[in-house]
Amino acid sequence: MTYTVTFSEDIDKTLAKFRKSNPAVYKKLMNFFHELMEHPRSGTGHVEPLLKGNSVTYSRTITKKDRLIYDVYDDEERVEILQIESHYGDK
Repeated sequence: MTYTVTFSEDIDKTLAKFRKSNPAVYKKLMNFFHELMEHPRSGTGHVEPLLKGNSVTYSRTITKKDRLIYDVYDDEERVEILQIESHYGDK
């Protein structure tokens, strides 16, 4: 099964910012997106379920201060990116 990865215009703007200011993080995110298309619940970036087992929301570590947060919808074969920046604040 191949999932479709979707995200908002705000996420698109953040991706554009990373593309210019931090190409290494941008490349890591692109690799994550490719992994999400094939296996959203496993892979690189310390994948973990959130919200105590709702089995929909997951995270992956991008940097010390940033995490990729996303929902997985198996019935729609879709992964929705919710956040890619500043989950940990200023750590």
